[in-house]
Amino acid sequence: MKYYWDIFVNAYRGYAHYLWQEITNPSWHSYFYWLILVSFFFFLLEIIIPWRKKQAIPRKDFWLDAFYMFFNFFLFSLIIYNAASDVVVNLFNDGIRWITGGFDLQQFNPLHSWPYWSVLLVGMILRDFIQWWVHRLLHRVDWLWEYHKVHHSVEEMGFAAQLRYHWMENVVYRTLEYVPLALLGYGLYDFFVIHIFALAWGHFNHANITVNGRVTGGIIGGLVGIILANSLLEVQVFAGAGLSMKWVIFGTSVLLGTILLGPMMRFLFNSPEMHIWHHSYELPEDRRHGINFGLTLAIWDYLFGTAYLPHDGRDIRLGFPGVEHFPKGFIGQNLNGFGKRNSD
Repeated sequence: MKYYWDIFVNAYRGYAHYLWQEITNPSWHSYFYWLILVSFFFFLLEIIIPWRKKQAIPRKDFWLDAFYMFFNFFLFSLIIYNAASDVVVNLFNDGIRWITGGFDLQQFNPLHSWPYWSVLLVGMILRDFIQWWVHRLLHRVDWLWEYHKVHHSVEEMGFAAQLRYHWMENVVYRTLEYVPLALLGYGLYDFFVIHIFALAWGHFNHANITVNGRVTGGIIGGLVGIILANSLLEVQVFAGAGLSMKWVIFGTSVLLGTILLGPMMRFLFNSPEMHIWHHSYELPEDRRHGINFGLTLAIWDYLFGTAYLPHDGRDIRLGFPGVEHFPKGFIGQNLNGFGKRNSD
């Protein structure tokens, strides 16, 4: 027991050092500054190309959601991961070794021999699939829905609304998504890359913008091109090909993404037009537990029959029945779900 307690304490001590370094030493691996950069980018897009042109800037509850962004994405989420999940992962690994007589899941993990781009792809898809089921659970189980109401209390949509959610959701999501990934050998840097991509796409889904599928297809193609270029140029056959080859790979990937992925983006990835229906005040009579549960990918909703997109939904009412009586401040919202529960 002392062994696990030491892991827990050391993780928190390490986090204090990490927090100071994160803020005082900006780098390409800094969650703090990536959060600011990605948020500022979508804030500018909402000003330049707003979908709902009559929506105020900043919109209703923008500053509340801005606080939620730093609290949930940077502080609470990373603290839980760096401390509690360290203990859980070690407990799981030790339990597997004890049951199997010494088998080490991470040591024998086949992902270690895969190309790095495929490791990231598998991690992103697996994480999103887990999150999709957790999201459905939050809508299906009454006591979990009380926590999830915080996220659905948004009445005017914008990028920062992505991270308005009850702190208990961090506990539920992180336990069910990070532990399996960590057991498969995904490290902090892998989580970082996957997490930043999910952050950016989540901001996009909630943003007050609308973008043609060919544009988003080209962006996805470009990201794939960057990963492929860096992976291929490490292979001996392509080593020394230089910067020009990287640009060829990148440009080709953007073009293919625009042409091939563009028409299919609405079925593959979530979008503002699709996700706004998830926040609809009025749900279809036969879908009272929710619709469009995808976070990054839309394919799960189409595969499992929860996709719903009757029209663009730009001006639909958001929230849930009773939202007008829901707590408006951070403390009141994060106390919701404890004690006597309200029924809709």
